[in-house]
Amino acid sequence: MKNSYAPFIFISPAVFLMCILLIAPIVSVIFMSFTDYQLGNEEINFIGIQNYIQLFNDEVFFVSLKNTFLYALIVLPSSVFGGLFIALLIESKNTYKSFYRAVFFLPVMATLIAMSIVWEYILHPDIGILNKLLALFDVNGTNWLSNKDTVLYCLAVIGIWQQLGYNMVLFIAGIMAIPKSLYEAAKCDGISTMGSMRFITLPLLAPVFLFVLIISSIKAFQVFDTVYILTLGGPNHASEVLLFSIYQEAFMFFRTSYAAAISVIFLFFILLLTLVKIHFLDKKGV
Repeated sequence: MKNSYAPFIFISPAVFLMCILLIAPIVSVIFMSFTDYQLGNEEINFIGIQNYIQLFNDEVFFVSLKNTFLYALIVLPSSVFGGLFIALLIESKNTYKSFYRAVFFLPVMATLIAMSIVWEYILHPDIGILNKLLALFDVNGTNWLSNKDTVLYCLAVIGIWQQLGYNMVLFIAGIMAIPKSLYEAAKCDGISTMGSMRFITLPLLAPVFLFVLIISSIKAFQVFDTVYILTLGGPNHASEVLLFSIYQEAFMFFRTSYAAAISVIFLFFILLLTLVKIHFLDKKGV
């Protein structure tokens, strides 16, 4: 009888922490989205779906939603396929593998806030390296972070730069897990290097590729640091994304309940991506 309670006793600390740190905050945010609570107010009144009605009539929300999806559409394929290409290129060589791995992984290890400041100087309209390099070819640069036509693409480039190394390491791990005997057998059968990549490497990397795709999607939707440091959502909401909208509404405008409604929408998208991960990856034991 005592042994039957043992599993519940062992998992109880984890369940308790999950309820306190994960489930309770989510439930609180969902509840708050149906109220008129503002940060600092003592009164909380239930107003139903008024925050959601206001949300879907808010042009700024749809701009931030569009910017988030556009950012993800740029960063996702570039960082995933770029990471795969770099991993294949490094593993195809026999020398300096550790050096190249370290070089491409450095952006992942670096603090994104510090690197964002570096990028701010690189993209500076007057003293920035990018505009000075363009000037050598008689090309006029622009104020990259203050131009509504370029700002989101600049943030996407920074996101790709920061994500490439992480994806590269995951793909390298997948490549190293492929048995070498398969390549030796293919070589004995007269299959070329490109043939081995096509018929062995890429098919066996499919589960890793799907995992990297889902993880990169979630990370792309969670972009915040670079927007907050470099643009504050400007100019004219051209770089505003969902997480920055949540921060701005909650901690700058103190419209906490409205920010909670945006958070619920954001959590919905993250939940969809997580369900996709569970369906396609967990069933395969990845």
